[in-house]
Amino acid sequence: MTQWATFVGLTGVVLVLLLVLSHLTQSAFDDDTDDASDGVAERFDATAHDADRNARAPDDSSPPHATKRVPEPIDDDRSAADDQSTTGSEWQSRDERQPRNAAVSADSRPAHADRAVDPASLSTGALLANVAFSQGLFALLLLGAAVYTAIPPAALGIEVSTAYLETGLVVGTAAGIVVYIANELAAATATRLGFDHDETLRELLAPESVGGWLALLLGVLPIIAVFEEFLFRAALIGVPAAAGFGLSPWLLAVGSSVAFALGHGMQGSVGVVVTGLLGFVLAALFILTESLLVVVVAHYLINALEFVVHEGVGLEWAESLER
Repeated sequence: MTQWATFVGLTGVVLVLLLVLSHLTQSAFDDDTDDASDGVAERFDATAHDADRNARAPDDSSPPHATKRVPEPIDDDRSAADDQSTTGSEWQSRDERQPRNAAVSADSRPAHADRAVDPASLSTGALLANVAFSQGLFALLLLGAAVYTAIPPAALGIEVSTAYLETGLVVGTAAGIVVYIANELAAATATRLGFDHDETLRELLAPESVGGWLALLLGVLPIIAVFEEFLFRAALIGVPAAAGFGLSPWLLAVGSSVAFALGHGMQGSVGVVVTGLLGFVLAALFILTESLLVVVVAHYLINALEFVVHEGVGLEWAESLER
């Protein structure tokens, strides 16, 4: 017997865990950026303080009416000794100044900087492995929940047939290319209008070797596409619509698209809006085709083309539109 309500509840748990993880990741990157800004501000303040102190120090440019000490005659031997001593003192102070400032800079870091992991300090391979592991784990949990509650494959948009495979590959590829172009045009237009579209995470995940690109394109991105489509389209739209709860699939599409956008907060406010619109397009595609494979293929192509075009080729749509 199919346990529709149980699966919907387990899906909600997975969704909450994903959104919490996304929020924690975003906070880690924001804290890292704030720490870097604070460090620059501290160095600027220290430089300004030194300049102000030097400006207040007395020098030989004192006004004519200032009282000056009349130098006493000294012998050449004592003068040479004093000059040598002074010169040595000056060099000693210069040598000691840099280590002392370095110690202050190290001690001035916030306490949480030593306890938290700096995301930017992780290697690309470590970041890719972390994404693949977390997304793959969530996908296995959701798949296990579907098997445990005996959800029919048709409710998830899954079918075993040649026609299903052909439709999924052909329609998914065409839809992926069209949606990718529309998505890039929307993001480029927003950038030209002065709205920020943060792609820090994509830049950090961009590989620097052939092996890294193979791992990204053949391993990480397929896992992301399968999990996110299984969650946001199949589990949040297909199952509730087939369960007989009286919910419109288009209403479910709106709710899943909002959740999809919130899960991509790393891309900034504009990225959240663009991702929400992209999620609704994929949701509409899932409702019209009733195929999970179609949206998985489309989702994968969108992500893969973004990485290849931006990070591999180095083409920026916003700059191209300005020419």
